[in-house]
Amino acid sequence: MTDVAHLIHESGKLSLSGLIRHHARYQAERIAVEDERRSLTYGELEERANRIANALLAAGLKRGDRIAALMENRCEFVEIEVAAAKLGLIVAALNWRLTDEELRHCIELVTPSLFFVSGRYIETLVRLGYGGDRLIDLDRDFEAMLRAAPAKEAPNLAQPEDGLIILYTSGTTGMPKGALISQRAVIARSQIFYHDLRLDEADAFVAWAPFFHMVSNDHAMATLIHGGRVIVIDGFQPDKLVETVSRHRIGWFVVMPGMIERLAEELKKRQTVPAGIKAIGAMADLVPRHQLAEITTLLRAPYVNSFGATETGLAPASKNFVAIGTMPERLPKEQSSYCEIRLVDEDDVEVPDGEPGELAIRGPSLFSGYWQNPETNAKDFRHGWFHMGDVFVRHPDGTLEFVDRRKYLIKSGGENIYPAEIERVLLADPRIDEAVVVRRRDPQWGEVPVAFVVPRDPTLSVEDVLALCEGKLARYKFPKEIRFITHEEVPRSTTGKVQRHHLEVRLKEEKRSI
Repeated sequence: MTDVAHLIHESGKLSLSGLIRHHARYQAERIAVEDERRSLTYGELEERANRIANALLAAGLKRGDRIAALMENRCEFVEIEVAAAKLGLIVAALNWRLTDEELRHCIELVTPSLFFVSGRYIETLVRLGYGGDRLIDLDRDFEAMLRAAPAKEAPNLAQPEDGLIILYTSGTTGMPKGALISQRAVIARSQIFYHDLRLDEADAFVAWAPFFHMVSNDHAMATLIHGGRVIVIDGFQPDKLVETVSRHRIGWFVVMPGMIERLAEELKKRQTVPAGIKAIGAMADLVPRHQLAEITTLLRAPYVNSFGATETGLAPASKNFVAIGTMPERLPKEQSSYCEIRLVDEDDVEVPDGEPGELAIRGPSLFSGYWQNPETNAKDFRHGWFHMGDVFVRHPDGTLEFVDRRKYLIKSGGENIYPAEIERVLLADPRIDEAVVVRRRDPQWGEVPVAFVVPRDPTLSVEDVLALCEGKLARYKFPKEIRFITHEEVPRSTTGKVQRHHLEVRLKEEKRSI
C-alpha cells in the first residue's frame, strides 16, 4: 500500500473511544453513567478512563492483550471497557454464575494479563489460583491505582477490527465459547439499536442484566456512543427498576421471559406511571401472550419482537413491535437494518419463500469469531456468511417467522418436529403461563415430544392441553406426555432462555428410578 493509499485507508476508520471523547469535550457535565454509589459525567468518565488506560500502559499491557473482569454490575465495568477501547485491549467478561470448572475454562481460554475483580468475587479467583499482583481489587486497590496514574489523554491505539470484549456463550452442552466482539461491531450494533428502535440521545438505558451478556454490554456502549445516560442496577430488583422507570425517560427497557410476572406485580402494587418508555422487551416468542398484553399496558410501550444473538447483536430480525395491549397469535419479524440474510437448506442452497431454512447473515454487526476455536469458526462462517443454527420461514411480504433451533430437533418416526411449533400453540391459551417442549427417547418412534407446562389456571388438565392441539398441529406433533411444573422449576440461563437439556436429564433420571 502506498503512503497516500495508507492515509486514505486510515481516514476511513472510526474510533469508539473518539466517539465517547467527543461527548466529554462538548457536553462534559452531562451524566454518562450512574449506579447506587456514584454518578459520572462524560467529563469524569473520560478522565477516569484515561487514568485506567495510562495505568495499564505503565503495567506493560499492549494492544490485543486481554484483561478479565469479574464483578457485579457497577460503574467500574463501564470505565474499564472505555479504557480498553482506547488501547485496543480486550475485556474478557467473566460470568460469576459459572461453576469453578467452567470459570477456569473461560480464564484459561483467553489467558488474561490482569484481573479486575470486586470484593464479592475475590475469593472465587483466589480459590481458582489467580491471586497475587495480577489481581486488582475494585473495592481496595482501584481508586489508588487511578490516583497514581496521570489524567492526560491516553493514546488511541485501537483499530476498528480490534476486539473490545469477549462474551461467553451459554450453550446447552459443553464448555462456554468466547465470542470476540470488535469495536467495529459495537459501533454497528449501536447504529442498528438506535435506528430500528427509533431512539435518540435523550433516552436513558437501564443496565440491570449482567454486563457479561450482550443485552447490557452492547446497549450501554451504544448509549455512550450517542451521548445518553446509562443507569446501572445490580441485577433484577423489581422495586428499583420500577422506581427507575418512574423517574427517567428510557429508550429501550429490557424485559425478559421469567421476570415479567414479578415486574408486573411491582408495577401494580406501586401504581407506577412510567416517565416515558419507547420500547420494552426481548424474545417475544418465549413470552405467554397474556403477559405481552399486560406488561405493554402497564409500561405503556410496545414490545420489541426481537431475534438477535451474542454473535450478531439485535440483528438479524428485531425491527418490529408487538402493539400495546395485544395478544398476537403469530409473531412474524422484520429484518433488522444494516444486514443481509439468507435462509438455506443443509446444502447451503437458498430455500424459497414458505420453506424452513437455517438463517445465515452477514453485516458489520457480526462478531469476529469464537476465541481460539478455528474448527467452529470455519463451519459457522462458511461461504462468507455466519450460520446461526436457527430455522426461519420467510413469507412473501419479507417477514420472517421463527421455527426453532436447527440443532434442537425432535426426530419422530422420520418426521422433524420443532418444539417451538408446539409451544406457540400452547402459549396462545391464557390458561398457560409457560410451555417448554423437549424430546424423549421412544422405542417405537425414536423420539417423541414431551410438554412441561406452567399453568395459570389451576384447574387446567392434561386433556385440556391436548385439546389445544386439535386442528392446529399434525397428530404426530402432539405431546406424548404433559408435565405440570412451577415457574421455579423451569431451568433458565442467565439471559432467561430455557435450558431444555436440563428437562431432558430430568426425564431420563426419572425413568431410571422407576
